[in-house]
Amino acid sequence: MHQIWPTEDARPLDEDDLERLYTYPLRPRWLAVNFVASADGAVEVGGLARPLSTPPDRKVLQLGSDLADVLLIGATTAMVEGFRGVHPDRHTLARRRRHDLADTAPTAVVTSGRTLPPDAPVITRARVPTIVLTCASAPAPTRRAWQDAGAEVVVAGEDTVDLAAAVAALTRRGLRRIDCEGGPHLFGALTAAGQVDELRLTVSPLLTAGPAGRIATGPPGRPTDLRLASAVTEEDTLLLRYLTRPADRPHQGRVVDDDGDA
Repeated sequence: MHQIWPTEDARPLDEDDLERLYTYPLRPRWLAVNFVASADGAVEVGGLARPLSTPPDRKVLQLGSDLADVLLIGATTAMVEGFRGVHPDRHTLARRRRHDLADTAPTAVVTSGRTLPPDAPVITRARVPTIVLTCASAPAPTRRAWQDAGAEVVVAGEDTVDLAAAVAALTRRGLRRIDCEGGPHLFGALTAAGQVDELRLTVSPLLTAGPAGRIATGPPGRPTDLRLASAVTEEDTLLLRYLTRPADRPHQGRVVDDDGDA
């Protein structure tokens, strides 16, 4: 890999360089959102993000979860992508222990209750208990079924999930390094709620055309200014890191999950 920003001269980057670049700042809370999109802006191919991913993208995506306290994901994305929680290999364990992190980061799933069945792999196949972030309107039997399946249920909000309250609940549990892996409705709502600190965007060297959506969706709102923190290239893939500007962050926005119910 080569870093082309902010340094003037491109140079090869080793694993230690990448860890320093993709680590989480020592702040009370840091929420980074990871997305891959094609060069023409598509967020999926055939309904999945996986075909857009490249080896460099997978490398930085792995860094994001390896160095995080918790993974945050929308229920629909978890189901569509068949997500089953984090299962660290030997390399990940060594990296997490080197950074004084728990061996396995839990997954936090955002849902109103309609798109997350109790037997979802993200609950039943997870190595550590999954945290379900939901709202008071989720049916009580559904909440009990999640708990019976092994999940920890956190109610944040009444009719919809209050994302500021949900993120605060994670932070109170000591889960301050938050790695969000989609989907687009969750990203859009997190941005509207002023909860995003960093966007890690991979531009995949593909042209897809078609009706694919964008990385952030939801009701229109005031644009959020970004500051380019780094740009890295490898094998025709462009890896960008943007930081949000705190003074410009809005502070409203709720979501139930990422299935269009924002």
